[in-house]
Amino acid sequence: MKPSFEKKKKSLDSYARYSSIAFQMLVIILAGVFGGIKLDEWLELDIPVFTIILSLLSVILAIYYVTRDLLRSGKDNSNKKDATNYDR
Repeated sequence: MKPSFEKKKKSLDSYARYSSIAFQMLVIILAGVFGGIKLDEWLELDIPVFTIILSLLSVILAIYYVTRDLLRSGKDNSNKKDATNYDR
């Protein structure tokens, strides 16, 4: 009975982690797009230069944060496995 509970908890943890990553990406990208649109409106530009630039920068920033988070969580999981193996 215990392995089933641990398996469900592990899948729920993974679901929560990836959902938060997706939400974080969405917020970063939307903030960049919104900021670009508002800058272009404020400066009254005909070509949406800041919208394009801030959109691209926000996508790059979102990808950076996601990869950093995934690499960090991968290292944390491998450290937990190593610590569990030493206890035996």
